[in-house]
Amino acid sequence: MTWEPVIGLEIHVQLKTRTKMFCRCPVGFGAAPNTQTCPVCLGFPGALPVPNRTAIEWVVKLGLALGCEIAPRAVFARKNYYYPDLPKGYQISQYDLPSCIDGNVIVPLPDGEHAVGIVRAHLEEDAAKNVHVGGRTGRIGGAEYTLVDYNRGGTPLVEIVTAPDIHSAEEAKRFLQLLRQTIVELGISDAEMEKGTLRVDANVSVRPAGSDELRTRCEIKNMNSFTHIARGIEAEVERQIAVWESGGEVEQHTYDFDVATGTLTPRRAKEEADDYRYFPEPDLVPVEPPEDIVDRLRSELPELPAQRIGRIGETLDHERALVLVTGGLDPLWEATVAAGADGVAASNVIANQLVGAGVDPGAVAANELAKLVEARDRIPRSAFDEAIGRVGEPGFSAEPYVAQEVVSDTAALEPVVDAILAANPGQVEQYRGGKDGLLGFFVGQVMKETKGQADPRAVNELVRAKLAG
Repeated sequence: MTWEPVIGLEIHVQLKTRTKMFCRCPVGFGAAPNTQTCPVCLGFPGALPVPNRTAIEWVVKLGLALGCEIAPRAVFARKNYYYPDLPKGYQISQYDLPSCIDGNVIVPLPDGEHAVGIVRAHLEEDAAKNVHVGGRTGRIGGAEYTLVDYNRGGTPLVEIVTAPDIHSAEEAKRFLQLLRQTIVELGISDAEMEKGTLRVDANVSVRPAGSDELRTRCEIKNMNSFTHIARGIEAEVERQIAVWESGGEVEQHTYDFDVATGTLTPRRAKEEADDYRYFPEPDLVPVEPPEDIVDRLRSELPELPAQRIGRIGETLDHERALVLVTGGLDPLWEATVAAGADGVAASNVIANQLVGAGVDPGAVAANELAKLVEARDRIPRSAFDEAIGRVGEPGFSAEPYVAQEVVSDTAALEPVVDAILAANPGQVEQYRGGKDGLLGFFVGQVMKETKGQADPRAVNELVRAKLAG
């Protein structure tokens, strides 16, 4: 039997407002524990919340970018549960009347576009951070004790819930890359998984291919990169298929994914629905965004990443377009092409050499980069690499590097090649005896002798010809 994965994602995004959702405590990463708190975010009796206007506008802007309907009336509610990271004993969140509903994100894939539905995007306050001490993994299982840092508590948080429209780990990864780039370009969050400003849980089930049934799903948590999310989904899909094919029944559980071993560890059995005893927050009025504000936010939307992937993909192939856009590299690529560089060559240099050198794309003068791209096959590799490493420096000029033409004239290279072959008769005999890997040795010796000034392709062809003779 052929099985089809059915995947839905729950994404939490911390907004980078200056202050928290319902108080004036600063928002920030890395401050000393419990130094960014006040009576409101610590839940002291009598402290009243005041909503953050910027956070409300930003969730509307995000909803518009995700193709959502913006609710004319959204209501904050109390989500009641006890946990050490929740000092009030409840979380202020949106429940049955969220700010954004019924969205749709088009994900460009190699075989065409795929729509992923957005069930809702709603505002809430983040919980504090539990720090589990002891054990091998820093997780609650096996920890000796737990400390709570309340700095994060009360940070504006957007929860995005997708429909179960994703059908492979790779598609989930691409959707998340696209979503993250959209969030970053909107300027509402850094969306960095390693800092916890972007967190993702995956709900995974499988079903017979061609069926429309929804079987028991399991949730995967504690995944800290898009690659690890894809690996965790793949591991859970394989586990569920094995259970069904052995005649068993998948039970609803929450799992942690162990990156080192690639295994899933059960955290707890998960019931169909928890009773959080929601009721409207009595200290906050409903959110009713005026039409003129919604129209203003809509007019501020840039060309979205998905649209740019489609447009750039018409010039390049889809994979190159995806890498450029989700890496925030496409503005530099477009400027470099406009300055005269070949599109494919510019894409390769920017996505590989430039990123590998750790150069900030925003600091690069596109016209100088275009000169390097155009001359990359005519100048020594060492000169090209040095130029790429410095192309982001103020006042950088490509001219001194472009002027370093490689030696490709056969008449100039032939004496050097002859000398190298004459100095290594044993290796020549081994090569002619079938040890083809020695070709690289001879080419390397010629490049060393010419101090990297020779054209590697010309050297390669000349050495081959000499050895064949």
